[in-house]
Amino acid sequence: MKNFWRKAAALALSGLLAFGLAGCGSGGEKSSQGEQKKDEPIVIKFSHVVKETTPKGQAALKFKELVEQKTGGKVKVEVYPSSQLYGDKEELEALVANNVQMIAPSATKLVGLNPAYQIVDMPFIFKNDQAALNFYNGPVGQKLLTSLEDKGILGLAWWPNGAKHFTNSKRPLKRPEDFKGLKFRTQSGGVLDAQFKALGAGSQTIPFGEVYPALQNGTVDGQENTFNNIDTQKYIEVQKYLTVSGHGRIDYVVLVNKSFWDSIPEDLRSKVKEAMDEATKLATELSDKQNKESFEKIKQSGKVEIYELTEADRAEFVKAMEPVYREYESKIGKEIMDAARNAQ
Repeated sequence: MKNFWRKAAALALSGLLAFGLAGCGSGGEKSSQGEQKKDEPIVIKFSHVVKETTPKGQAALKFKELVEQKTGGKVKVEVYPSSQLYGDKEELEALVANNVQMIAPSATKLVGLNPAYQIVDMPFIFKNDQAALNFYNGPVGQKLLTSLEDKGILGLAWWPNGAKHFTNSKRPLKRPEDFKGLKFRTQSGGVLDAQFKALGAGSQTIPFGEVYPALQNGTVDGQENTFNNIDTQKYIEVQKYLTVSGHGRIDYVVLVNKSFWDSIPEDLRSKVKEAMDEATKLATELSDKQNKESFEKIKQSGKVEIYELTEADRAEFVKAMEPVYREYESKIGKEIMDAARNAQ
């Protein structure tokens, strides 16, 4: 009987040793704790909140295609559109926790982490679309992308969505005094409230999905948005006037978890960055194309009266915004304000 138990113990011990060696073996096999195999691809989970048909959605899919092509499948990208994994409020926390590795939120969502991102809301600071792009791609805009590293986040690219324009249901808006007494829907943000206050108008924060009924029932008189949003959200059904102002921006920032990014071997990381640069070019082209097409549809509908600000009109608005510039220069930074203002 004693010999029996000795043999049984020996067999059990040899089994445990074999299991341990298999779990810790080389050649890319997975350990008992579920560590990544060496021959498995690196996976980037890319979460965003819009549809795949949007410029951001299409650019994310292009990024996936290019990454997998350029790295020979050593890096895979899983794209989760339409808030499939996380919504606007949760995605930043998920990124920091490395539950996802990449997101592309609106730049305004980053203001709580760095007030300098309010530059996209600053009214009439960018001369036109090209000036905004040149700022983003210039040294100051690129420096802003790296400003969240101490929080475990790295910005990889700016993905433009377009300039904002005013609509309302009461009267044409040609000069600053035309805004007095009106009430506008805004996204949350101190700059936007200050903008309308400087124009003698009121503002109310309303979620994007609730803007149409708010315009329809008169909760607010107007709103500000890109041509594409004005078109696809059918605001022209409940708004009579459109002012082509290009006064602010609604743009995205592609962010990656910094620890994850640094863990990617440099040769592969450079390929991923190449893919991001190409996807950024596509995002820019698609955004410009969609906004132009939407503006044409709005014009052809004949449902709204359209006024395009002249250079003289714009100068009046810039003057009216001086209190806003003074208030926010210390929060955003003079270097950033000047770079945006001087971009061509």
